[in-house]
Amino acid sequence: MSAPEPPAPGLSTGAVARLLGVSATTVRSWERRYGLGIEREPGRHRRYLPQDVARLEYMCRLTAQGIAPAEAARQCARLGTDREAVSEPPARAVPAVRPRAGGGNALPVGRAGAACHGLAKAAVRMDGEAIEELLDASLRRFGVVETWDALAAPVLRAVGRKWAGANGRYVEVEHLLSCAVSRSLHRMPAPVARDPGRAQPRPGLVMLAGTPGELHTLPLEALDAALAQLGIRTLMLGAAVPAEGLVSACTRTGSGAVVLWSQSPPTADTSLLSVMSGLSWGPMGARTGTRVFAAGPGWQGRALPAHVNRLTSLGEATALLCGPA
Repeated sequence: MSAPEPPAPGLSTGAVARLLGVSATTVRSWERRYGLGIEREPGRHRRYLPQDVARLEYMCRLTAQGIAPAEAARQCARLGTDREAVSEPPARAVPAVRPRAGGGNALPVGRAGAACHGLAKAAVRMDGEAIEELLDASLRRFGVVETWDALAAPVLRAVGRKWAGANGRYVEVEHLLSCAVSRSLHRMPAPVARDPGRAQPRPGLVMLAGTPGELHTLPLEALDAALAQLGIRTLMLGAAVPAEGLVSACTRTGSGAVVLWSQSPPTADTSLLSVMSGLSWGPMGARTGTRVFAAGPGWQGRALPAHVNRLTSLGEATALLCGPA
């Protein structure tokens, strides 16, 4: 009986991806497109030696500074296979970058998990492909609520803090990340099947909208996707909906619930909440109305009208909107 084959030296593709904060698909893509991979024997998995990892680290450094991947790969290829040469590239190979306020290029995600750090690194590198792959994988495995609470929202907040402390820089990172989150949410699979043997709550149509003047509605998109996964019908109106439009849409559709999002105090109009909660329709003797929910940090510290509920998290919003009226 032959002795077991010793483990191959080096790191796997997944281990390298975690080390660099990119997706495994990105590592394989760099190998396929630009020849930054390694030689491997037929039938064996890729194993990355220190010099291979160093070249990929250098590739990350170049792309993070705005160099196109194809040009970055050419610079990496010219460095050869010597680790010292790769780790300490020629001075002209990397263009000088002025120091930025706010603590260098890293995003302040604190003690968040490895997935958060990986997403933050991909965002700073402006690696849209890696960002969406990380988000898609989390959505498939954990669902909308956990992906939003534990991954997307913490990194978005970190970008916001970085932007605030860097004199307006990093706004492009915030835009890229927001668009990637939106696209990933829109790619969510079909709703989960309901158990026909159990009674299900029927809250009616849920209308989601930004208050007049409110342009930030990404959290509403997350709520829309979370409700869709539970089979709840929604009507997404988007950003900055005029008051008359909200009233008209609510009465014309007979919405069972309305969620109004406000990101900042200037767009948090409590009089609008009063108007929406006072709407009714239907024949005399059988009039009905809608449940009104105020969501977003803009409502904090405001005295809300009676019968208006404040939503403080995506999980809470999902639970309340899925329950009976």
